[in-house]
Amino acid sequence: MTSTTERPDGSGAPDPAGPKALALRFPDLHAPQFWAWGGYDAQFSAELPEDRLVTNVHLIGFAPLPDGQGRDGGHGVVLCRDERDHWFLPGGTRERDESVDDCLARELREEAGARLLGAPVWIGAHRCVTDHPVPYRPWQPHPEKAWLWGWAEVVVDSEPTNPEDGEAVVEVRVLPADAAQELLARGRDRWWAELVALAVESREGRAGAGERATGV
Repeated sequence: MTSTTERPDGSGAPDPAGPKALALRFPDLHAPQFWAWGGYDAQFSAELPEDRLVTNVHLIGFAPLPDGQGRDGGHGVVLCRDERDHWFLPGGTRERDESVDDCLARELREEAGARLLGAPVWIGAHRCVTDHPVPYRPWQPHPEKAWLWGWAEVVVDSEPTNPEDGEAVVEVRVLPADAAQELLARGRDRWWAELVALAVESREGRAGAGERATGV
């Protein structure tokens, strides 16, 4: 991620991937938040955090839609549903000494029965500060931490493993992006929908850049 406010081509026009432009297009995502369940003041930024601060890793996974139809070349977003009828993006908490990549691969398998088809693209993180006196787990940074968000191409090719200490996932769906946004934002803050929209935009931008590079 760059923090430049001008296009890399030197045109002087605002960079649509710059932090100011992103905040204007996704205002709910970039608004200050308070996550009451953990006592966290949270703020999203496209600037990626230091590895030592990352405690949670989550992914917008793009996989082929079951019927091969729909916008975005027949690909949709992977969502998981737990026993509470709560829809969420796969991901979770890093274990002690676990790398970000290993955490992501493990959480995808546990919650979605999915695996990566390529390297993830990190689109930002929520920087969090808690007023709790102790960290959630003893080895985690405290009081500051970060939730890392990214997207990647994935395939859902097995059942969730559902470990005893994890989410009890009862359903995994691949949905068109707009349907995934609606489910994630239902009864929740709108920033969830904007997070998916940012991932879709990032993915489409990469695909467009690839076409321009090959002269397509």
